[in-house]
Amino acid sequence: MCPACGGCLVTRRYDAEARRRSIRLTGYDYSLSGAYFVTVVVHGRLCLFGDVVDGCMRLNDAGKMARTVWEALHKRFATIEMDMFVVMPNHIHGIVVIDSS
Repeated sequence: MCPACGGCLVTRRYDAEARRRSIRLTGYDYSLSGAYFVTVVVHGRLCLFGDVVDGCMRLNDAGKMARTVWEALHKRFATIEMDMFVVMPNHIHGIVVIDSS
C-alpha cells in the first residue's frame, strides 16, 4: 500500500453502479471565471507516475511527462492559468484558474 495515498494497490475494477456522489454545486456554471481544484486519477488507480520514498515523491518518466503536460496546459488554452499542483503515484491534484472574460 502506498504511504502517500493509501490506494495504489487497488485492483478492483471501476463499477459504474458504485459511483461516488457528485460534489458539484447544483446549478453552478463551471465555465465561469474562478479557481478550480482538479484531481485527475490514473485508470484503475495504478501507480504509474512514480513512488513515495522516505516521504518524498520520486517521479518516474511517466510522472515527469504528466508534470510537463500540466505545466504547459496554459499554452494550449489561453483562458487558463495553472496554479499549484502535485503529482502523486496514481493521481494529480492541481488548481486551474479560468478567466472567461
